[in-house]
Amino acid sequence: MTSHVARTSLVADVKPVRRRGSGWHAYLFVGPSLFGVIAFLLLPMLIVLVLSLFDWELLSSPEFVGLDNYRRLAGDGQAWHSLGVTVAYVLLCIPLQTVLALALAMLLNQRIKGVRFYRSLFVVPWMATPIVLALIWSWIFDPREGAINSALALVGVTGPDWLSDPTWALPAVALVSIWQYTGYNMLFFLAGLQGIPKELHDAAETDGASPAQRFWRVTLPLLNPTMFFVSVTNLIGAFQVFDTVFAMTDGGPSHTTEVLNFRIYQTAFKEFDFGYAATLSTLLFLIIFLVTMAQVRFFGKRTTYDLS
Repeated sequence: MTSHVARTSLVADVKPVRRRGSGWHAYLFVGPSLFGVIAFLLLPMLIVLVLSLFDWELLSSPEFVGLDNYRRLAGDGQAWHSLGVTVAYVLLCIPLQTVLALALAMLLNQRIKGVRFYRSLFVVPWMATPIVLALIWSWIFDPREGAINSALALVGVTGPDWLSDPTWALPAVALVSIWQYTGYNMLFFLAGLQGIPKELHDAAETDGASPAQRFWRVTLPLLNPTMFFVSVTNLIGAFQVFDTVFAMTDGGPSHTTEVLNFRIYQTAFKEFDFGYAATLSTLLFLIIFLVTMAQVRFFGKRTTYDLS
C-alpha cells in the first residue's frame, strides 16, 4: 500500500515539460525530409497509379480506360516473362552477394596488415558508374578477346559467347552486380561485427563453443539488424536493375535478360505506351512492397538492438 502511494505520488510529481514553439522547431527539422518524401516518392507514386488508368501515347490527350490496362496485363505473356527474368536475377544476386559480403567482412575484421587498404579496395567498384562498369565487363566477356575466355583458353577450355548465349547472358549480368555491390554490403557487415561485444565471444569460448558454434549462435543472431537492412536494400535494388542490362545486353538475347524494369522502359520510351508502362510500374511496386513486408515480418521477430 505504501509503495503504491509512493509511486502514485511520484507519478503525480512528474509533469510534462511544455515549451512554447518547440513543435515548430521540430517541423523545421523534419520539413526538408518530409518535402522530399512527398515530392519525390509519394506524389510520383500517386501519378503513376492514376496514369495506369489511362491510355496515353504522349502526343495525344490521355484517355481514361479504367482497369483495361490491368486486364491487358493479365494476358501479357511478355510482361510475365520479364517478371520471371527479374525473379531469376534476384535469386542469382542476393544470396551469393550476401554470403560473399559477410565472408569478406569477417575476413577483414581480423588484424591483418594493410586491412584498411583492402577494405577501401573492395568498395571501389561500388563508387564507379554502373554504365562504365557494364562497358568494361562487356569487354571482359568478349568471346574472342575478353579476359575470361583468354584465361579459359590457357587451360584448354573454350568459353561461351557470354552475352549472346541465352544460357549465360543472365548469370553474366548478375555477376557484374554481385561484383559491384559486394564490397558496399561488406561495410555494413563490418560495422555490425564491430558492434558485437567481445565479451560475448569470450564467454562462449570459455564455455567450450567451437568457432562454428560461436558464428551460428552468437555472431549471426546479433547480426540480424544488419542482415535485415542489407537484405531489404539489396532486394529493392535488384528488382529495379536497369542500367547494367541496358548497357550489356539490351534485354537480349531472345529476351533472356529482359527484366521488368527494362520492359517498362521499352513500353514507355520505345512504344510510347505510357499508360501501360505505368501499369507495369505499379505491378513492380506491389511486388517489391509485398516482398519487403515479408522480410520485415521475418526479421521483426528475430531482431534485437539491445546488446546490454
